[in-house]
Amino acid sequence: QVRLVESGGGSVQAGGSLRLSCAVSGYTDSTYCMNWFRQGPGKEREGVARIDSDGITGYADSVKGRFTISVDSAKHTLYLQMNSLKPEDSAIYYCAVDDLCKGVHSAYWGQGTQVSVSS
Repeated sequence: QVRLVESGGGSVQAGGSLRLSCAVSGYTDSTYCMNWFRQGPGKEREGVARIDSDGITGYADSVKGRFTISVDSAKHTLYLQMNSLKPEDSAIYYCAVDDLCKGVHSAYWGQGTQVSVSS
């Protein structure tokens, strides 16, 4: 059974930093696309960043230059380093994984972690 558990969320002032982690267990495919999504109040879930098993990354325009996605394969953990945070980054952040990049149709999801950025 595939299980994803996010951690690292919290409250921070604008300009601050947070690092989110997503511990993945039970996923045995050597091919993957690992994603971070977020959903703010009253908003649709949106893709933030992704990384695939070839090491190719992609970012939403709104976070380029501020967020960095990485994966530690040995620890089976996905990370999202978030710098220069803005109030509009406030949302519940979710990690998701599948064998291919399928966006919101990814097969496996975590439960989410709250990020709150105050001005």
